[in-house]
Amino acid sequence: MVDWWKGAVTYQVYPRSFQDSTGDGVGDLPGIAARLPYLADLGVDCIWLSPFFRSPMKDMGYDISDYCDVDPVFGTLADFDALVARAHALGLKIIIDQVLSHSSDAHPFFAESRASRTGPKADWYVWADPRPDGTPPSNWLSVFGGPAWAWDARRHQYYLHNFLISQPDFNYHNPAVQDWALSVLRFWLDRGVDGFRFDTVNYFFHDPKLLDNPPDLRAKPKPEANPYGMQDHRFDKNRPETLNWLERIRVLLDEYGAAAVGEVGEAQHAIRLMGDYTAPGRLQQCYSFEMLGDDYSPAFFRSRIEGFFDGAPKGWPMWAFSNHDVPRHAGRWASHGANPETLAKQACNLLLSFEGSICLWQGEELGQTDTDLAFEDLTDPQGIAFWPAPMGRDGTRTPMVWDGSSQGGFTTGTPWLPVKPPQKARNVAAQQGVEGSVLEHYRQMLAFRRGSPALRKGRTRFLQTPAPILAFRRETTEEVILCLFNLSADPQEVALDHAAHLAGPSLGTTLAKDRARLGPNAAAFLRVESPPKAKP
Repeated sequence: MVDWWKGAVTYQVYPRSFQDSTGDGVGDLPGIAARLPYLADLGVDCIWLSPFFRSPMKDMGYDISDYCDVDPVFGTLADFDALVARAHALGLKIIIDQVLSHSSDAHPFFAESRASRTGPKADWYVWADPRPDGTPPSNWLSVFGGPAWAWDARRHQYYLHNFLISQPDFNYHNPAVQDWALSVLRFWLDRGVDGFRFDTVNYFFHDPKLLDNPPDLRAKPKPEANPYGMQDHRFDKNRPETLNWLERIRVLLDEYGAAAVGEVGEAQHAIRLMGDYTAPGRLQQCYSFEMLGDDYSPAFFRSRIEGFFDGAPKGWPMWAFSNHDVPRHAGRWASHGANPETLAKQACNLLLSFEGSICLWQGEELGQTDTDLAFEDLTDPQGIAFWPAPMGRDGTRTPMVWDGSSQGGFTTGTPWLPVKPPQKARNVAAQQGVEGSVLEHYRQMLAFRRGSPALRKGRTRFLQTPAPILAFRRETTEEVILCLFNLSADPQEVALDHAAHLAGPSLGTTLAKDRARLGPNAAAFLRVESPPKAKP
């Protein structure tokens, strides 16, 4: 069986914001299908579709009421089948989100579960009696604010919701719930998908004793904006029972030759969990929020990559710099760049040189930035709850900008989130075919990675260089590439012990005798005939 996913580049599509084909202001499946040639030309291997299932949309589709149907706002099952067929004809794989740790409270299963303590679905969700004083059974918190427990007057019990009150958690200690979840996966595999992205993969299980979480005692540079980060989440998630469940999933995936990536939503134990979850016989890949923060230092990137492969030499990571849940990296890291376009190109070279698989967030190939939204523009419950800081997730989810027209070519109607001038300036039409644009740089870098055995499957060896230089080599028996990055806006130099020549879409670098001169936010790929050494 060919491991097509290993080293592949996946492009995340947020269906609401990619392309509207009907003029109602919301993106849809036919719109995505029409834009697939753009993604094939970009040079990615796989498309990840965020949720498009039936949903009340209280969390924009991550609250599902029917796991085996398409929400009418996005189209029909026939539209989905056509999209998969079109993607495959273009040589693209399709993976789809699976939000299986919780459902919408509008799901028929939850209605049945809350109706009776003795019915067939009574223990399909996590229910618990109150403490003697009426308070929730544990100190667990919701990611979206407040306790993770909601009182239900029908059962006279609390139910667990790690996210919105309208997103009750399934009880995966019940084998029947696991069997049902596998049937959902089989439904979509039979429709031709190539795999899944599992949302909140470390949230499936909870401690049956409902023990309180201890505080997170790590030193932090600033106070938490969300109290959720003040706990060490030992008992409400990250449970060892998850491992056996992932092994059941893997058996099904192997039956179809499919692959999966799990999202590890965790601040303290992420690298360890990524390793555990991608051990042989479990998920093929995992990604976390490790690289979705503010740190842009050589020591940080080295520690995450080395930390993963040292701790999980048989595991496999997926790395991303942005997604639908965090501010875009072009803005997060702006203070480290000489200008936005140069920083965007360097981040492209950096991410696509990492060992592992890669995930790109729609629009990052344009150097896109977050949209500055007014409170009345917001739809994200997290953003509304914590306004004005953190701003929530709507700013990164605004529509894809295809051209410079009034709504950026996304819709002929009123978009569900506004298309504003700073984002409109970074559109596809203005960059397509333009030498030096961020979009053309991404195309060149994706082609270079695809054609380089070292970048796609070589092992990583970091070199000892002081900040702001990050230096490592990627090496196979076929090829050795030395990767140099100046993660600052100030020029730097690196001395080389071996002759080398520039390769691929290097940035701001010149070679003079035995030295590499790196300009602001430079990125260099050097081919050498023997293993290189670098020194400052």
